[in-house]
Amino acid sequence: MSSDAYRYHFQSEIPAAEVEATLVLSILGAEALHGEAQTRLDAGHAFDPKKRVVVIDAGTAVGRDLNRLFLGFMTREFGPGSFRVERVTHEPGPHPRAEAVTT
Repeated sequence: MSSDAYRYHFQSEIPAAEVEATLVLSILGAEALHGEAQTRLDAGHAFDPKKRVVVIDAGTAVGRDLNRLFLGFMTREFGPGSFRVERVTHEPGPHPRAEAVTT
């Protein structure tokens, strides 16, 4: 099974605080659609203000809606040329085996 995510890279002209505020607004929108608990469980995301990057997990319906909201809000607020977005697909490898602990 693969896991999809979207990585957003922002131009230096966009204040990091504005990106973070737009992400929070998008999360609130996802909560309105799916409920607070489901959003908390299924809307994986990360924000790195120094690298000017937001990553949003798109492996669930909640995550896909969060991506749509974030993309829409960012495009309206800053314009389509102010950031770029790329789809990131991760093919997970085998899970690590549990090791027995001896004392």
